[in-house]
Amino acid sequence: MTRRFSGDTLVIASHNPGKVREIAALLAGRVARFPAAADFGLDDPEETGDSFLANAALKARAAAAGTGLPALADDSGLAVHALGGDPGIRSARWAE
Repeated sequence: MTRRFSGDTLVIASHNPGKVREIAALLAGRVARFPAAADFGLDDPEETGDSFLANAALKARAAAAGTGLPALADDSGLAVHALGGDPGIRSARWAE
């Protein structure tokens, strides 16, 4: 679902400080306030999606539900062609 953003606060649905900084830099000058999910004491939801998009949507929906505010999320990882696209959405767990 997409909607035009017209508010002044957009929650960054991430607990990763690096991602929060990257997204905040993109939002600077466009959005007045962009707190992170951690600023609200929200838990990091379990990533149960079957794609990067599904996991990002899951995180954004969880942050929006937990705050009552619009939220933006990102999910990424490594998809290595020689490994058939692996580790893909399991990149963080694969690296452990």
